[in-house]
Amino acid sequence: MTTLKETLHADLTTAIKARDQLRSATLRLTLAAIGYEETAGKTARTLSDDDVVKIITREVKKRREAAEAFEKAGRAESAEHERAEAEVLTAYLPAQLSDEELQSLVTAAVAETGASGMAGMGAVMKAVQPKIAGRAEGARVAAEVRRQLAG
Repeated sequence: MTTLKETLHADLTTAIKARDQLRSATLRLTLAAIGYEETAGKTARTLSDDDVVKIITREVKKRREAAEAFEKAGRAESAEHERAEAEVLTAYLPAQLSDEELQSLVTAAVAETGASGMAGMGAVMKAVQPKIAGRAEGARVAAEVRRQLAG
């Protein structure tokens, strides 16, 4: 079984051979971020697929935020480039949860923790995050937790 990192390397090679500049540049930057994470800290380590998914999720989020900033600055071409890079990386992430699936996971976490009111938000977030694991953005999860705890 190949790891996600090996898949990224293989896809980078394919993109370079196909002269796909967008894909190859995006994958290079992502692999650099993975390499940095592996060597950060006191000792080098090999990342698991879950760790690589977290890095890819972070990279997608960076590109979406950059696209919004470019859009506000009137730089539509740069914004479109950032969105295209985000699309390339999104293909490597697990399928995103639907609103209904997210609602049911949060409802189960609220019941599990017995939280009521906004004071229990931290406990609910802590309980629900491992179940979501890269399948929904944190802001989306937090919004759903807030909605359920406020109601």
